[in-house]
Amino acid sequence: MEKASVFDIIERMTALIRSEERKKCTEFGLQSVHLQILDYLSRCNKYSDTPAALANYLGMTRGTVSQTLLLLEKKGYLKKTADTVDRRVVHLSLSPEGKSILEQARPSELFNQAADLLEHDELTNYDETLVTVLTALQKSNKSHTFGLCKTCMFFTLMQQGFLCGLTKEPLTGEDSQKICQEHSVK
Repeated sequence: MEKASVFDIIERMTALIRSEERKKCTEFGLQSVHLQILDYLSRCNKYSDTPAALANYLGMTRGTVSQTLLLLEKKGYLKKTADTVDRRVVHLSLSPEGKSILEQARPSELFNQAADLLEHDELTNYDETLVTVLTALQKSNKSHTFGLCKTCMFFTLMQQGFLCGLTKEPLTGEDSQKICQEHSVK
């Protein structure tokens, strides 16, 4: 039997994810990109909650992202807040309505079932393998890794809490659990 290529496997997984995503989005009158943006904003930290970071994460133009953000803001799913230090920077966050629609529209049942099957097959380190493949793709593409803050080489545990070694700013426990565009692999 011929071994499937990594590309073919990832392409098929992506197709399944997008198919489930489209089904859920149709139920709520959303497009896939809307759900992807809401999902990203629910998982990013304070260094990555800007339109520019969002465009980098999605691999879209800033203009396309800007138009989509306007629509989501008009629907009441997100809020824009000016940065307290640099008023030119805009931070994005989910509104309560955005959080609610994301929870309802997130296509999780298929993936919960798949995770259960993987556990029964005793594949204990499949998540590590997938992260390794993702990291290799990101390096090949020379793109931001958008990894979890606490797994970054700049993440520093201090006696009084957490610190970003890159920005020298304190981090909350919540920030350390979120993805960051400045992430650098250890």
